[in-house]
Amino acid sequence: MGFATHLGPWLLGTVKNTTGTTAGTIRNTGASHSIQTKTVAYADTTAQTLLAVLPAGSIIQAIQFLTTTAYTTTAPTFAFFVNGTAINSATAPSGTTAGTTGRGGFTLGTSNPSLVANVGATDALVSFTQVNGSGGTGAGTLEISYIVRGSDGSMYPSVTQQ
Repeated sequence: MGFATHLGPWLLGTVKNTTGTTAGTIRNTGASHSIQTKTVAYADTTAQTLLAVLPAGSIIQAIQFLTTTAYTTTAPTFAFFVNGTAINSATAPSGTTAGTTGRGGFTLGTSNPSLVANVGATDALVSFTQVNGSGGTGAGTLEISYIVRGSDGSMYPSVTQQ
């Protein structure tokens, strides 16, 4: 298995430019999404721990938490930040409870929807804070998925760039 890097956005599809009004002649390219992950332990409660660095112009699709070792007393709550600005209220992952494992997601954009739709004109530091109950165990993986776009938020090259 190999890894590759590229400067985004990476467009996929068979028709790059629209030249008509029927299928096969209308642009069908779209940007691919990317994922970054971070392992989180019960004791990771430092203020604004780095989750990922996203390329300028990216749009955040989702953040999920996969609980791999059950939290003993209460599900952890997470708050997420883009360059230090909150993008949600601190909440537990949906569908997760203390003593269970599994995957849960978060509602993003409640505090600053514009940063979810476009992280900005420069690379963005996405960080989090985790708050736990009084128990002593728990671990999991945070997963952030996003679409790489141009630094101005565009998903398609301008006419002069094609």
